[in-house]
Amino acid sequence: MGLLGRFEKKVEGAVNGVFARAFKGDVQPVEIVARLQRELDTEAKLMSRDKRLVPNEFVVALSQHDYDKLVPYSGTLTGEVAVELKRHAGDMGYVFNGPIQIHFDLDPSLPTGRFTVASEAVAGVEASRSIPPGATSRTQLVLEVNGMRHPLSPPGFVIGRGTEADLRINDPSISRRHAEIRVQGTGPGQSIQIVDLGSTNGIVVNGQRVESSPLGEGSRIEIGSTRMLVHSPSGH
Repeated sequence: MGLLGRFEKKVEGAVNGVFARAFKGDVQPVEIVARLQRELDTEAKLMSRDKRLVPNEFVVALSQHDYDKLVPYSGTLTGEVAVELKRHAGDMGYVFNGPIQIHFDLDPSLPTGRFTVASEAVAGVEASRSIPPGATSRTQLVLEVNGMRHPLSPPGFVIGRGTEADLRINDPSISRRHAEIRVQGTGPGQSIQIVDLGSTNGIVVNGQRVESSPLGEGSRIEIGSTRMLVHSPSGH
């Protein structure tokens, strides 16, 4: 029995056969898993000779009819799809940034039996005790990474993938100690700079690859495949 055949059997068994019957003639679960596997193949980005980074967050848009049919079983389907994507990734030498997330959205413009997929590689972010979460003032600049805000307070912090980094990002294309943000002073006279710590893939600030660069309101940083933004909470 092939990969998709095993998937169908697992999903059907998990819901006592109701799931497969409910989708007869509509969007089939096996079509979704096959499409997401193709998404991995299409979006894979070369990291090294034998490793490629692939998306780990997916949005599947469905017609009203298919959405109504699918939502009651989305928890079971999501779990089984994630297992199959991990197996496919292992076979192909793919690497995920973080946990697999699959979201089902309604798109009333889609006809029954059709669906679309959007994907993104989203890194998991973890701040050590060196960066206390705390409240920030409306004028204090923060570094925003995947929706998480980190105050830019003296003396700054190290960004990397390793345990010794203050701001840990689960992105395989980021070095263990990738870059350091150095902060001096507070208020209007504050000085903020990012410095490359000899990383493999470097840093990009506002579209330019640099070894070091001053940072200010609106600065956009790319480290590995992760994007970051410097801004004040009141201006975002």
